[in-house]
Amino acid sequence: MACVMVTRRIPEPGLDTLAEAGVRVTICQPDGELEVRREDLLTGVRACDVLIPLLTERIDRVVLEAGERLRGVANMAVGFDNIDVAAATELGIPVSNTPGVLTETTADLAWALILSTTRQIPRAHAYMVSGRYRIWGPNLFLGVDVGRGGNGRRKVLGIVGFGRIGRAVARRATGFDMEVLAHDPFARDEIDASTLAVWAELDDLLERSDVVTLHTTLTEQTRHLVGERELRLMKPDAVLINVARGPVVDEAALVRALRERWIGGAGLDVYEDEPRMAAGLTELDNVVLLPHIGSASRDTRGRMASMAAENALAHLRGEPAPNAVNPEVYGTEAYRSRWRRLGS
Repeated sequence: MACVMVTRRIPEPGLDTLAEAGVRVTICQPDGELEVRREDLLTGVRACDVLIPLLTERIDRVVLEAGERLRGVANMAVGFDNIDVAAATELGIPVSNTPGVLTETTADLAWALILSTTRQIPRAHAYMVSGRYRIWGPNLFLGVDVGRGGNGRRKVLGIVGFGRIGRAVARRATGFDMEVLAHDPFARDEIDASTLAVWAELDDLLERSDVVTLHTTLTEQTRHLVGERELRLMKPDAVLINVARGPVVDEAALVRALRERWIGGAGLDVYEDEPRMAAGLTELDNVVLLPHIGSASRDTRGRMASMAAENALAHLRGEPAPNAVNPEVYGTEAYRSRWRRLGS
């Protein structure tokens, strides 16, 4: 019987899909709140035919080479920077992801962070539950308007990364009557053709925006895309939102920016060295911190798990996975050689 190893327990729809196909499933770390130990991952991958990891697991060349039976890796995430895709391709191993399904859910969370940060919602909630509220006050938890607000000025939303999620965030901005700027070197034509946003160079976007929200992928070019220089370009009451990847922001520089009030605030769902946070970040009163819950709705996570399982079954059958991120692997001698060795 074919074996699929899931690194940590995934939502039931994914497990049900595998069970209905008659696949044996092993779970490397059944407690979803604990990390997968490296030695357990290496032991487990040697005995499975397909691996379903999460973005929290590093699937590098060592893991891939240990998986002598591996017919594919089905990442349960949109991003796949946790996997050495180049090594997988060289070894003849298809890699897949779960794109598209979390777009709207993540855009919703970006807006939840925008509103929570600009209106100090977490601090106000803590104030209430602590029993400190005694009387309405004209200076109590003064926030920043996202819509036109009392002064009538149209606020500016700057979106860095204009892929599916960036565009979904822009659509939501129309309800707040915001001016939307967008920067994405790989989507200049799409931005120019869009009615949702206007192209802006990154520095211009940072200088003009009241809210800057990050939706770019993580590459060597985008690592620390926002550092001290970029933070100093922002308005002193502007807020920075990151639901993309933690290393896009220089977190130590962000702590300084928040502490010294170069900017007004920040809302983060991802971190540079996740789950660890930069020293001092949790001590600040102008930041909202979430535990990477961008796609955390029951419907979305369930569909992600099902997609990962469907990709895994395609890997097992030797069929092109619906969401392969290295489709070129299917035409390589490395892939054909692996299947000849493993047999059907």
